[in-house]
Amino acid sequence: MTITGMRYVYGDVPGLDGRGLKMINEKFNVDYKPNLVPQGTYDEKLTATLASGSIPDITLFQSGDLTSKFNKFAKQGAFTPLDEYIDQYPSLKRIPKFVLDQFRVNGKLYAIPQYYPKFGFTTIVRKDWLDNLGLKVPTSYEELKQVAIAFTKNDPDKNGKNDTYGLAMGKDVNPPFTQGAYWDPGAWYHKDAQGRFIPGLIGPGRKDMIAMLADLYKEGAITRDFATIDWANTNKEFYSGIAGIFIGTPRGMSQAYMDGLMKINPQAKFVHLEQFRAPDGSQGMTAGGGFIGFQVISAEAGKDKAKVKRILDMMEAGRAFYPDDKKNDKNPDYDWLYGNVGTGYDMVDGKPVAKKEAAAQGLYPLAYLPDTIAWPEKDSDVNYLSAYQEPLKQLAADIMKSYSTMKYYANPSNGIVSETMIAKGAELNKFLYDEQTKMIAGQRPLSDWDKMIDEWKAKGGEQLIKEMNAEIKIKDAKEGWN
Repeated sequence: MTITGMRYVYGDVPGLDGRGLKMINEKFNVDYKPNLVPQGTYDEKLTATLASGSIPDITLFQSGDLTSKFNKFAKQGAFTPLDEYIDQYPSLKRIPKFVLDQFRVNGKLYAIPQYYPKFGFTTIVRKDWLDNLGLKVPTSYEELKQVAIAFTKNDPDKNGKNDTYGLAMGKDVNPPFTQGAYWDPGAWYHKDAQGRFIPGLIGPGRKDMIAMLADLYKEGAITRDFATIDWANTNKEFYSGIAGIFIGTPRGMSQAYMDGLMKINPQAKFVHLEQFRAPDGSQGMTAGGGFIGFQVISAEAGKDKAKVKRILDMMEAGRAFYPDDKKNDKNPDYDWLYGNVGTGYDMVDGKPVAKKEAAAQGLYPLAYLPDTIAWPEKDSDVNYLSAYQEPLKQLAADIMKSYSTMKYYANPSNGIVSETMIAKGAELNKFLYDEQTKMIAGQRPLSDWDKMIDEWKAKGGEQLIKEMNAEIKIKDAKEGWN
């Protein structure tokens, strides 16, 4: 059975004579022909392939393709429905419904998402500064506001200098310091008087946030030149020990930045904030899309159910999740996936370490399989802590513990396609960011909030709301808490 595929790879592209590909063919009794494309040129290659009308049996899409290429070709019947297979594979059964629902077109499931944690960022605070000033950990925006002002005016690092302040923030009001879905600028959480979902950027929670930030700006308690400062320099405001409030997450924090801060202040301590209780009684964060890419099986391949099953068998091999104590040569499935100990990887101090040439030379099956990202039972099963040293390791552990029991809001706008969003989305967002920046800096009164929304609607925002709500209804996208 011949199976064709296409996906992107980072780094060197392994040849089609690699040992890992031979291992796949032997294990699954197939003649697998993957087209491995450098990530930098993948979008161009994928576009050309789709336009040709002849797509591989299994194809990887990037996350940004969901609202463009995927929806267009799914509606044209280019892919095979996969609903009947979900309950047949452990990794597929683990996918939350709100994630899968993003890949439904006219009620049918046309793609398998690749894992990405659903959690986002939370606010982190210098705990040593709180202790120095005798302040408790904030549990509301009013308390956070008072802490930010105290960090600005009361010498929290006790060096006798007026050289600290509260929130580190950059252009486009980033980070937004979102402590719940109610205030999330990216969530379609609130509804207007007509019962329509509206974007968080114009919701009541956002108005409250802009009002608070305007108050803090007057007090000098946020980055003074936030309107122009980029993300790298926003990070430096916190990690150089100047600002005392920023954001954190279990995955992807910078150990190098933290090392720099600890050299400046070896006694620095940190604490994360739990999500705040909102005026409507809700408490929890907006779930992210929950995927980083997704796979489709062609309609042509779908005519042969045996082929579909074989493809999914191959995908499952790459999606299988192994806890740390199962990542060794004593686990035959893991050992096979990584090309056998001594060839694809070595065991060093009880931990697997891939051979430097393993990926480039295609020494293990993972270099070729259609899907290579394991899907855990829970986000908290993934060991993010191994990338960190103290105190970042403990901070990440504390945040992850909080996230493991938190409620998540399923954003009904996830995966929704809108022509206005495609054509004017960036422009509409920029208008709101610019006007809200003016409000924070005192260049436009907060009393203009409704006027700002009317201006935004006239620029295309009203049409955006209409289109998004129509698509939410068609797709039967469900809001709610998980």
